[in-house]
Amino acid sequence: MSHCGVTIEPYLTFCGSFFYISHFTVGLPVASGIIQTKMGEEFVSMHREESTEEGTKEEMGEDDSDLSDEACASCSRKVNGWGSLPDVCLRHVFRFLPDCDRRSADMVCRHWHSVMRSPSLWRSRFFHFSGRLSKFRQSENCSAVTYARHLGVYLERLEVCVCPPRKFLIAQRLQQTICRLFAELTRVRAPLRSLSIVRLDLSRPAWTLVLRNSLVNCLVDFLRRGASKLTSVSLNGMRNSMQQGLELLSALSHSQRRIYPRCYVSSLDLVGFFSSALHVYHDSSVPSALRHLQDLTHVSLSYSCLSDELLMALQQKHRRWRRNSSRDGNPLQTFSLYCTLNESHRQVVCGESWAALASSSPGLKVKLTVDQVINTDRLARILQREIPLTEYSMTAFYSPDEDWSAKPLLCNLLPQYRRSLQYLTLDLSNCSESLDEGLLDLVKVCERLEQLRVWAFLEIRTVERLLHIRLTQRSLLNKIRVRIYSVNDNTEEQEDQLEEILSSYLHLPPELEFLAIVYPFV
Repeated sequence: MSHCGVTIEPYLTFCGSFFYISHFTVGLPVASGIIQTKMGEEFVSMHREESTEEGTKEEMGEDDSDLSDEACASCSRKVNGWGSLPDVCLRHVFRFLPDCDRRSADMVCRHWHSVMRSPSLWRSRFFHFSGRLSKFRQSENCSAVTYARHLGVYLERLEVCVCPPRKFLIAQRLQQTICRLFAELTRVRAPLRSLSIVRLDLSRPAWTLVLRNSLVNCLVDFLRRGASKLTSVSLNGMRNSMQQGLELLSALSHSQRRIYPRCYVSSLDLVGFFSSALHVYHDSSVPSALRHLQDLTHVSLSYSCLSDELLMALQQKHRRWRRNSSRDGNPLQTFSLYCTLNESHRQVVCGESWAALASSSPGLKVKLTVDQVINTDRLARILQREIPLTEYSMTAFYSPDEDWSAKPLLCNLLPQYRRSLQYLTLDLSNCSESLDEGLLDLVKVCERLEQLRVWAFLEIRTVERLLHIRLTQRSLLNKIRVRIYSVNDNTEEQEDQLEEILSSYLHLPPELEFLAIVYPFV
């Protein structure tokens, strides 16, 4: 298709109300006034030499509405097909394009160039930083900084995922890239509402003390000066020392006090925020910092941070807010905890503290993920009866030689939550013990169970019994995933048995999502 002197071959599929484009093949004429760029770059330059400064301000205004009919009337009369698509459709299509294709589309015609400058196309951004150099791609540093310089004024949601470095030079490049990115975002006053930086892992030897301090100071400066509109923050897997972690939390709470109540952080993810070797629950500074975050509704923490003092801080901040404010504060809605074997999890938390938190936050949903903690006594200390547990996920790979059984968990601990548990995920290597009866009894007693995922060594007949329980007793259980582990590489016989059982359940309720497979355990 030829459009305004440019040959373009779009590969487009229409599905329902969505367009999906795989890529553009663009042939550009050799003429003055068109800026030619390398196809390997990741950034689409938003400025043309032919655009006047006044025109740029009008086209890149904060308004996300379509261009006026008068502005596009002349262009629409000259072209058909793609050129006559409404701006709202073009913006929807352009959202699916990678940067290189956005650049090509930006150079097709004035109409597309104007639509490509819509702020709504540049409000979300994902960066994956590896710290490695490439002959075929623009450097991560240049790409990120250029994006922030030209489009940071529209950026509302930023996600940065880092590949943890193993060498000093890679860590140094990562530090320089991240620091320059956030310095530029601070300079342009990016209106960030959601910030996510995951998998930094500053506990690795490649991060020297100088690099760690520089990176943390950069983020502290951004939180103090450029986080005036943040409502969601995720620093998952950062692995800070205690001092650096507290500096970041202090900067976040300082920013919160400065801008509250115009804007406030409502979602905070600090899973893996501190080094796994630290006993964070001993330090009272963490509860104190969280107490100053006035309106948290969603909190995710490592279990090593949990203490009676922290639960009391979450409870008191909502009571104080409701007492001093003319309007009701938002209570804590979701509290997610991640308990892993290599982090501190032996602390004792009183059930009364959980009960007080649940009382101050009606409707609180607690989500607990347990990874490789297979000591029954420790699990009993973690699974307090007073917890309003709605979601439980556990991974436990253990050998027959280990003195542990999953039966107390299924028969004694989890039934405590029969009136609250809604989502249950179990991945167990129980090759030396049968858990079929315990699992089926647990499903029977959990009155509000909506989703069940089980990966374990089970009998094939257990699938039939599980379906029978769902059809006769548990109408809320509408998502079931069962992976039956097998010690045999050849699972044909078990698969035939499973197929024979399921053949009698061809007409399941339409709302039920059911899947059962046999899987060789490696």
